[in-house]
Amino acid sequence: MIKRTFKRAFKDSLPVLAGYLALGVGFGVLLQSKGYSFWWAILMSCTMFAGSGQYAGVDFLASGASVVTTAVMTFIINARHFFYGFSLLDKYKGTGWFKPYLIFGLTDETYSIVCSAELDDSIDRKKYYLFLTALDHCYWITGCTLGAVLGEILPFSNEGIGYSMTALFIVIMVEQWLSTKEHLPVILGVVTTIVCLVIFGADLFIIPAMVLIAFELVIFRKKLDKTGASGGEEAQSGD
Repeated sequence: MIKRTFKRAFKDSLPVLAGYLALGVGFGVLLQSKGYSFWWAILMSCTMFAGSGQYAGVDFLASGASVVTTAVMTFIINARHFFYGFSLLDKYKGTGWFKPYLIFGLTDETYSIVCSAELDDSIDRKKYYLFLTALDHCYWITGCTLGAVLGEILPFSNEGIGYSMTALFIVIMVEQWLSTKEHLPVILGVVTTIVCLVIFGADLFIIPAMVLIAFELVIFRKKLDKTGASGGEEAQSGD
């Protein structure tokens, strides 16, 4: 069962491999362009594992931002993971000693796969979550390190690299739209985000948008559970 579980996790993680290598290389090149060696890329990708947070961290390092500023901004950037975590309480229950790593390694892409994967009884679900998280983490470390090394060897222009995370989020949204018949979560997310952007501005809209989206998903949870769009255990297992 373990071998089958690993093969399934690897197969499901292949789209993330392609994305993380590209994004990781972009991060490595950007970090190197600010004067930091590839060891910084390895350290940050191993201990942070946060795409958008790491991209922002490059600017924090380069500008000499204070610890308080860095901590607050990192919290705001990654606040969405609070809401991710709530929806995975049942899935990650009973995962034992590796639960802390699952929490640390939760990314947008890993979350998307965990919620959408339809696993039968031949797959060890808990080990599947561990393998998937570890594989995605390895992809990210590899991409970041490769980018930093290439940045030291070859001349690169870092123009447009900062947009890569936005592009990835758009791809994830499109994939989720195409993979399910229930489009309410995507519609709620897009509309709520635009409204909050207009009301609160580009610097303050993230937290209000995430809070409102979480509240809306709670309201519509029963409807989404019936269609399998909420990532519920019963809906995903097909039981």
